[in-house]
Amino acid sequence: MLKLIKTVILSLFLLIPTTITFSDTTPLSKTQIKTIIEQRIDKHKKSVGIAIGFISPTENKILTRGKLSLDAKTDISEQTFFEIGSISKVFTTLLLADMVEKGEVKLDDPISKYLPKSVKTPTKNGKEITLLHLATHTSGLPRLPTNLIAVAKDFENPYADYTQEHLYQFLSNYTLTREIGAEYEYSNLGMGILGHILSLHAATSYENLLVTRICKPLQMHDTKILLSSEDKLRLAHGHDQKLIPTKNWDFAVLSGAGAIRSTLQDLLKFATAYLNISKTELSNAMQKSLAVYNSSNIPNIDVALGWHLSKDHNRQIFWHSGQTGGYHSYISFDKNSLTAVVILSNSTNDIDDIGRHLMESQFNLITFDDTQEHKAIKLDDPQIFDAYVGQYEITPDFILTISRQGEHFFVQATKQPKFEIFPESKQKFFLTQIQAQIEFLKDHTGQVIQLILHQNGNSISAKKIK
Repeated sequence: MLKLIKTVILSLFLLIPTTITFSDTTPLSKTQIKTIIEQRIDKHKKSVGIAIGFISPTENKILTRGKLSLDAKTDISEQTFFEIGSISKVFTTLLLADMVEKGEVKLDDPISKYLPKSVKTPTKNGKEITLLHLATHTSGLPRLPTNLIAVAKDFENPYADYTQEHLYQFLSNYTLTREIGAEYEYSNLGMGILGHILSLHAATSYENLLVTRICKPLQMHDTKILLSSEDKLRLAHGHDQKLIPTKNWDFAVLSGAGAIRSTLQDLLKFATAYLNISKTELSNAMQKSLAVYNSSNIPNIDVALGWHLSKDHNRQIFWHSGQTGGYHSYISFDKNSLTAVVILSNSTNDIDDIGRHLMESQFNLITFDDTQEHKAIKLDDPQIFDAYVGQYEITPDFILTISRQGEHFFVQATKQPKFEIFPESKQKFFLTQIQAQIEFLKDHTGQVIQLILHQNGNSISAKKIK
């Protein structure tokens, strides 16, 4: 049921407060990192395979554990392909910075300059969306296009059927709900549009632009979108939160948001280039992409071109994470300490905490209670649930409908089957088919005004509309 919610959202922030860390503030040893990976895979069952790379002025570390899939014999290695999801966005913004550096485009160019005249791009109070707005998530566009779900033929591969025609139809009919440039809102749509525009301007595909402008200069030979038959032998198979195999994701017009596949070895080259230890032909563009333009809605997080800058614990750490239907990825670097971390996993479970902890040990690791289970209770009066019955809007085209049949309670998403939910308190319910919970919220008068869907490390708010 809610599987689509898990698959259509590319993750960004999973800043989970935790309590366990190593006391030493120096870089973790290989033994300590190995212990973390072993616990995630062997003890807590949070991934099938994990690859970690750590760069410092004194030592580079590469550690891998696990298999390509649960039944595979091939081990994960630094040459294993993973989907990197939203880390693709910092490749897209580097392409933008490179084009700006070469005088091909300008950050303040309106997007209408590069799209067909037949596309009516959204404006607000006479202001147009620019390339900079797309690159810094301040365009006013939503996280996802509202017509994405309607055209998806396979909810386990949600972007594959979203074409240029669908994108242009959305842009021509969408009305912005807030001022352009006024507020940060992470947008897969916006970054996908940016990648599309840069490809149009270069008169080539997004993948060809990526390979020629970034991968060849940095000798990243295993960073691409389409994999050959030989490449697929090195592809880690994706798994969901419960380590159930998932389908790979394919992107069409929104490739710039999350289509790239890469390896630990290549992403370490990418991170090293950003440390600017050795000059490359992309060095100037890379430095321009790190200029901070605005704050996010998260404390101590600023926004550069695609990159996010964490300023906790007196550190300046640039980072991005990514998630698709079966993978999770993380990359970060600190130019002051000349350190960098890359982590790739072939499950959707969170690994960002490991990356933050390797960069700065004051960032704690997630703790797991492997014995914790959600236990259903019996409501004294099932009619309590009637206040929750109704429709809750995640997007205009994606509604959660809550209903009751006697002492049984249900949730149904747009175009999806109805599933039973079970109470663990008077306001909190859980599903058994998927690791997800629903929490109902009331205003000061006691009226139910929204629900929060907790799933896969994300908390998604849905306003009650009926």
